[in-house]
Amino acid sequence: MKRIYILCEGQTEEDFINIVLYPYFYNVGIIATPIICTTKRTHTKKHKGGLSTFGKIEKELSRLCSEHPNEMVTTMFDLYALPHDTPGIGNKIDDVYEKAKFIENAITEKIGNTYGNMLFNLTLHEFEGLLFSYVPAFQSITDSNTLAVLQKIRDAVPTPEHINDSPATAPSKQILKVIPAFSKVADGIDIAAEIGIFKIKSECQHFASWLDKLTNW
Repeated sequence: MKRIYILCEGQTEEDFINIVLYPYFYNVGIIATPIICTTKRTHTKKHKGGLSTFGKIEKELSRLCSEHPNEMVTTMFDLYALPHDTPGIGNKIDDVYEKAKFIENAITEKIGNTYGNMLFNLTLHEFEGLLFSYVPAFQSITDSNTLAVLQKIRDAVPTPEHINDSPATAPSKQILKVIPAFSKVADGIDIAAEIGIFKIKSECQHFASWLDKLTNW
């Protein structure tokens, strides 16, 4: 079995990897291990979750790549609200896929070229966007009127990955607006599991490309 380490932002991504991605990868001979990014280390404790600077991502990625030279290291970070000092973040590219690719390549150039085992990946625009791959999966936590509102949000864009990164229109913000009690950890993971990885792949090409690159490794 091959092994990949997926550096991620927090508990939501960790649970998504363990519950939804792990079985998918295991079936193709890969063990996926999530690691929440450590934002601060002391002699007695590690603080995890939350990203204020790219330097923290760089430090953790470099550590993982050097510690696991024969295994793949990848990431699951939201494009939405990336640290302001992230390489390539200031680009003015309109196409969301080209924008993400530009940032991923800039980071790979800065870090990955030092190591041969890193694949930097961004989620467009954040984890909750993936949940728009199949809006009826929200039916367990809301009513038909709210489902219709969510479906309208989905239908207004080419793909779930196009639901953008404005503080008012990011996927999580739009979900919370109509479902205030929505829990990204509990509800989000249940909905993602209900949708299934293959449906998400069929709707989200950037996400699908990431998985395909890892399974072809």
